Amino acid sequence: MNRPPEPTPDASLAMDAFARRIAARLTEASSDLPYDVAERLRAARMQALERRKRPAAVHATHSVAQDSIVHLGGGAAALGGGGGEGGTWWRALVSAVPLTALLAGLVFINISQDETLATEMAEVDTALLADDLPPSAYADPGFVQYLRASGQNP
Repeated sequence: MNRPPEPTPDASLAMDAFARRIAARLTEASSDLPYDVAERLRAARMQALERRKRPAAVHATHSVAQDSIVHLGGGAAALGGGGGEGGTWWRALVSAVPLTALLAGLVFINISQDETLATEMAEVDTALLADDLPPSAYADPGFVQYLRASGQNP
């Protein structure tokens, strides 16, 4: 893994001075910003200060561990890629398991609903065929009106 060269002490001081000038100008202009933008900027500043205060050794260990954790930022979450060599087939297999479970669940729900619908239709057909009235009587608008007037359900 290639790492950029460490800055010299003079370059580090120059970067700090430049950062202070930018921070001063941003602070001057922040009074004109809406509240939500100002709060997001404040949170970003706090994160930047926290990262700046960490020693370089913590950054190196944190960047390796950070590859396989959930990253939060900007109102969204994303799972880290891992970045290591190999293991891509394992990740593909593991990520296919939830998809397979989802598809199996959808197929099960579809079969269940088809069976329920068939059962309900069979019950209606059985009730119509076992009744004393012919099925054409139920289609007659006058018969439905008669049932409503007499208080019976069609």
